[in-house]
Amino acid sequence: MKELVRCRPCGYVMEKDKLNGVCPACGLPDKVFESYRERVSPNRLFILNLDLHPIAIHISQTFIALIPLLLAILWLFPGYHPEKIRIIAEFLILFLPLALMLAFVTGIIDGITRFKSLKPPLLRNKIIYSVLLLLTSGILLFTMKHSQALLLLLLVSLIGLGFAVALGLIGKSLLNVILPGKYPQKKAQKVQV
Repeated sequence: MKELVRCRPCGYVMEKDKLNGVCPACGLPDKVFESYRERVSPNRLFILNLDLHPIAIHISQTFIALIPLLLAILWLFPGYHPEKIRIIAEFLILFLPLALMLAFVTGIIDGITRFKSLKPPLLRNKIIYSVLLLLTSGILLFTMKHSQALLLLLLVSLIGLGFAVALGLIGKSLLNVILPGKYPQKKAQKVQV
C-alpha cells in the first residue's frame, strides 16, 4: 500500500509520490501536507468510492430542475414548440419517481456505509425531505395523467424543486463530515507574533 498524505488546510488526501509541489485541491505548497493513515475499512471505502448516491442525485436533480423550467416555457410561450416541450416534460415527470427511488435507495446505502446509522438528525431530515419529494413526484405524475392543468403542474413541480433544494443544502453540509473510523484532522497551530 502506498504512503498517503493529507493537506492540513483543505483535507485533500493523496498518494505521497503523486504530490507535485502543491496541493491539487487548494493550491497550497506541499509543506502543508502531513502523513495520513486511512482507518475506514476497505469494504466501506469500496462502496463509498463507487459514488452511486451522487450519480443518482444528479440524475434526479436534473429532472426536478428541468420540469418546472419546461412547464414555465409552455405557459409563458405557448406557441414555442408546445408538442415537443410537452413530450419532454411528460417524459421527465414519468421517470422522476424512478430516479428519486434510485437516489433514495443509494442514499440509504450511503448513509449506513458512511455513518453506520440513519439516526443522526441531518440524515433523518434528508430522509423526510426525500419522502416529501417522492410524494410530490407522485402527485405530479397523477396530475399529469388526470388533469393536464399546466399551472397546477407548474406549482407542484416548484414545490418539488423546493424540497430538492432543501435536500441539496443538507447534503452539502454533510460533505466534509469526518467518517467514523477516520483519522481526525488536526487543528491549525496559531502563529504568535
